[in-house]
Amino acid sequence: MQEFTGVWVRDPRIQKEDFWHAYMDYEICIHTNSLAFTKKCSCVRRRYSEFVWLRKKLKENAMLITHLPKLPPKNPFFSLNNAREIGARMQGLRKFLEVVVHSPVLMSDSCLHLFLQSQLSVKQMEACAEGRSRYTVSEAIHSFGSGNKRFDSQSEENMEDEEDMH
Repeated sequence: MQEFTGVWVRDPRIQKEDFWHAYMDYEICIHTNSLAFTKKCSCVRRRYSEFVWLRKKLKENAMLITHLPKLPPKNPFFSLNNAREIGARMQGLRKFLEVVVHSPVLMSDSCLHLFLQSQLSVKQMEACAEGRSRYTVSEAIHSFGSGNKRFDSQSEENMEDEEDMH
């Protein structure tokens, strides 16, 4: 059987932080039969700044071994209400991920798997990838993977306790 990995970036949503601040996040879905992935189907929500973090981590970890695709450019005048801009950004994010998930070198990076298959925050992903949490990458993906809510309350408290210890 031939290996496949499908990536979708869809369902943009505006998230309000407070009265003045908002950001857009996107649903990232993976469907694969690749043995490299812990889960064969998963969906998580990520914002643009988390993609920037992922690209930086992949660049640090892969060094000069492989070429990393660019993200769509950061636009200081990005409008959360402009469907054309949102569509173009989603297409750029999808193209980035498609290249990344088809690179054997990049597929060995645990930050990539945590990004794609867990709802952990950037800080939590870094701690897990560096072995500074009580969860392995695989356990984190199974415990904090796709679902309708980011974490159950007990698991979230455990992850926050671990962050405080480091």
